[in-house]
Amino acid sequence: MIQSIKLLVIALFFGTLLLQGKPVHAQGAQPASIAATESIRPFKVKIPAAEIKALRQRIRDTRWPDQETVSDPSQGARLAQLKPLVAYWGRDYDWRKAEARLNALPQFTTTIDGVDIHFIHVRSKEANALPIIISHGWPGSVFELLGVIDPLANPTAHGGTAAEAFDVVIPSLPGFGFSGKPTDTGWDPDRIAKAWAVLMKRLGYHRYVAQGGDWGAAIVNAMGRQAPAELVAIHNNLPATVPAEVGKIISTGGQAPADLSAQERAVFDVLSKFYKDGSTAYNTAMTARPQAIGYGLADSPAGLAAWLLLHPGFATWRFGNDAAQTPSKDEVLDNITLYWLTNTAASSARIYWENKGKPVISAAAQKTQDIKIPVAITVFAEDIYRAPESWARRAYPNLVYFKEVAKGGHFASWEQPQLFSEEMRAAFKSYR
Repeated sequence: MIQSIKLLVIALFFGTLLLQGKPVHAQGAQPASIAATESIRPFKVKIPAAEIKALRQRIRDTRWPDQETVSDPSQGARLAQLKPLVAYWGRDYDWRKAEARLNALPQFTTTIDGVDIHFIHVRSKEANALPIIISHGWPGSVFELLGVIDPLANPTAHGGTAAEAFDVVIPSLPGFGFSGKPTDTGWDPDRIAKAWAVLMKRLGYHRYVAQGGDWGAAIVNAMGRQAPAELVAIHNNLPATVPAEVGKIISTGGQAPADLSAQERAVFDVLSKFYKDGSTAYNTAMTARPQAIGYGLADSPAGLAAWLLLHPGFATWRFGNDAAQTPSKDEVLDNITLYWLTNTAASSARIYWENKGKPVISAAAQKTQDIKIPVAITVFAEDIYRAPESWARRAYPNLVYFKEVAKGGHFASWEQPQLFSEEMRAAFKSYR
């Protein structure tokens, strides 16, 4: 009789959690039927001191190239800017602070499709919080999203209301950070999207939304096409809106179509310049030969920093010389150090090869017409590609939210975490 009462109490406890929409597994209680590979395991970061010491030694031993022959970054990171940053990295930068930031958050790993997936999972204290899964890109990581966690999960402390709270799930992409490195091919955005659906189901969520920028944008587009039953809407801050005919002209260096509006023509000119001046060289190299890139970057911290900072999203970043600029010097080094300590230069680059050159911003390549679930878009004013609303409405048949904001660039969540969080509240307001 006593045993029966105990079983009834346990059943009522877990039943209450499920009714609240809160995941049970992440709290360590797992049904016996779940296989070991499907378990959700607590995770903490603890890098051996010897690895940090070895990094500093490699930085001290850097063999630098000669100075560039131009007075701008058109040949890559300028030597006079990179050398002081790398010197600070090897002398004063403290990885343990970054490690502590991660370890202050609930982190877990779980195995999906043969790969260990690392993720941060912060549940809001608000009972009816809306679950959201957010995907980073390259050369980013979970570090670029840390600043939005509390504004999303705890909105009352950041100008929002309890009704706008989110449960926040931030996975590391396969081959990135503390996630496992795939040993087979096929890990393109579509396969990652399927893995995220498994992850959210494994966490016990019956209803959720998804967000992404950069590679995360391609992933949420794939999630939108796949439309798992639990996914109610997506948000994209690098939307795939370039019309097929416009993309073809840009890629071949042709003249702008005569029927473009003033805004569309401005975007066309920016993209044309972007392709002509070599700004996509990093994309081309990793799409063609990610392993070749990895050999050099796995052996040189300075080379790794120079390569990651080649991304156009860092075009206006001043190498930590502006104390008011976000992300800060230490925050950028947190991200670069993560790539180094996890030795993920090659494994992260392979997503370009797997994607087979399909442009993330191309409506045709991303098959946006196949996305039938609600889509929300925010265009950040300082991003590389600022999608015109006319193209966005043409690309996404169920576009329910579109807004242009005055601040923020390619790494919007990193640069403007408060504004980014406000956009998530507004975009998903109708889906709670």
